[in-house]
Amino acid sequence: MNTRRRVRATRALPAAALALVLGMLTACTGTADADDADGSARPSRPAAAPDRAAIATLSDPVELTTGLRSPWGLTFLPDGSALVTERLTARILRIPAGGGPAQPVGVVPDVEVSSEGGLLGIVASPTFEQDRTVFVYRSGADENQVVAVRVADDWRSLSVERVLLDGIETADRHHGGRIAIGPDGHLWIGTGDAFEPENAATADSLNGKILRIAVDGSIPEDNPRDSLIYSSGHRNVQGIVFGPDGTAYATELGHRTWDEVNVLRAGADYGWPETEGIAGDTGEPPITTIHPDEASPSGVAYAGGSLWIGALGGQRLWQLPVEGGRAAAEPIAHLVEEYGRIRTVEAAPDGSLWLITSNTDGATWGGTEPRPGDDRILRVEVSAR
Repeated sequence: MNTRRRVRATRALPAAALALVLGMLTACTGTADADDADGSARPSRPAAAPDRAAIATLSDPVELTTGLRSPWGLTFLPDGSALVTERLTARILRIPAGGGPAQPVGVVPDVEVSSEGGLLGIVASPTFEQDRTVFVYRSGADENQVVAVRVADDWRSLSVERVLLDGIETADRHHGGRIAIGPDGHLWIGTGDAFEPENAATADSLNGKILRIAVDGSIPEDNPRDSLIYSSGHRNVQGIVFGPDGTAYATELGHRTWDEVNVLRAGADYGWPETEGIAGDTGEPPITTIHPDEASPSGVAYAGGSLWIGALGGQRLWQLPVEGGRAAAEPIAHLVEEYGRIRTVEAAPDGSLWLITSNTDGATWGGTEPRPGDDRILRVEVSAR
């Protein structure tokens, strides 16, 4: 497979002179493995121990909307409202800035539902006010794609304008699916290994990778090796976020022992399938690890000097203080089993966090019975440290 042929347009202009030292967390929701490590492990990077009073704190959650079915991705719009995808229905819904009932916008066509596939990530175009465009990651019968979708002016319909990226292998599980716009203005896309671990280490596969393309679908000139693949050796990436210094972080769920938080480096390998977390000696080491029983990380946001990570099987919100692309303290757990599985965490324009629960998607591992009103969106405020 020639990875240069997977994009739909010409080469992008060079990225702005931003010296990105990037990092990422990769994630997965469908593993049934949670065994302890049975071999030698490379040491993890020690975390500093700052005064707990200096670490950002979280307010009590406020409910913004309820009655969603299998919500997955969320993106904010210039007016403060948000668009949410539903994995099983392929619908895009609009949530008012202050909360309230979800307003259906439309159904994205050609979506194939599987154990973890369907309509997944969504992010608004940087020029949404002019072009009414959002980018979504959809699972299809033959492949996964990133497509540009135009939202009608009256918010009552949508249309697929073009396919930006295709050729991502599909499967029952391990789709990845999180997409984000970086400070460079480009699209960052997390893919899963399609339940074939060797895909992550195969140079001509788009699976088990972080992909980086321009919003027109072309390859940025500063991508490594003249390819849309930015990094490899990932198992299943479902969380991507950028710190204020340009560092990119991502969440990744391990096979049996270690979920990871990674800082991405251009052209680097992150070890899967030879290495899982700190169990092994190949690839870039994670900045922190958490056992899958307590995590199964999905979405991630940055606020108040910390990463905030939604945990599926772990049914909690993890806080990881970071500084300079390193963990500044051990992870801190919040909302443990209070709201069930947390799929997505996004920072709102007002600095708060919006959390999406994931209790209605039929998960067979790490699942929980839906609570009355599930699924829902919650708002929490983060104090600056």
